[in-house]
Order: sequence, then structure tokens, then C-alpha cells
Amino acid sequence: MEKGKGIMGSGRRWAVHFSDNSTAPSSRDIPDPPGFARASVDQDDSTVSRQKKDAESNWKSQKAWEVAQAPFKNLLMMGFMMWMAGNTVHLFSIGITFSALWQPISALQGVGKVFEPYKDNKVDLLGPKLLFIALNLGGLALGVWK
Repeated sequence: MEKGKGIMGSGRRWAVHFSDNSTAPSSRDIPDPPGFARASVDQDDSTVSRQKKDAESNWKSQKAWEVAQAPFKNLLMMGFMMWMAGNTVHLFSIGITFSALWQPISALQGVGKVFEPYKDNKVDLLGPKLLFIALNLGGLALGVWK
């Protein structure tokens, strides 16, 4: 027996052909799974790239809002720490007050740097920036009140 030849002759016994049999009738009429459309597979590249850009801009917008809401957590933490420090003048309360004043000031100076990764033509950053500024001004007011 020659090397490379099967028992059944010259044809391969376990060959698999990956051809699209969608137009030819076959013995196995298996329907497509739910949600699958053959037209969606044949979309042109411009539609796919536009969808990717839309998804990316939605992601950037969502992350910008998350970054804008981050000072709220800091505001709650700082308020709790100020409450725990009490009304007397000690080194700890002075440090907490200094931190409560310094963090919002430094955050307000770097608003442009904070939102730089999310800058895009399709993403409106005015709302997140205004929320970020308002929350940091609230933190500054809390530090001034202390």
C-alpha cells in the first residue's frame, strides 16, 4: 500500500468542505438560529466601522459621566472624616481641613486633563464637566465650612 493512500481508495474518508450551502437545497434543512440574519453578515465595511465609532463614542460618553460623578464619593468621605475630626483644633482636624480645601482646588485646575481621554467630535463633554465642577465646588464649600 502506498504512503498517503487510504483504505477506501483515492478519496478522503473524513474530508470536510466549508462551502456556503445557503442557496443550494440540502438534505439537512436546519433553520438559522434566532437573531441571526444572513444580510447582517454581508454588511459593508463602512457600516461596520460606523457602528464601531458609534459604540466607542457611547462608551466615551458613559465613562465621562462616571468620571464627573467621582467627586461625589470623595465629598461623602470627606464629610464623614470632618464629622469624625470634631470641632476642636487638633493636628488631625487641621490636616483634614487642609485636604478638604486642597483636593477640590487641584481638581478644578485639572478639569481639561481629566476629560482629555474622552474628547471626541460626537461626545458632548459640557454636562460632565459642569457636574464635575459643581461637585468640586461643593467639596470646597464643605472645607470652607469646616
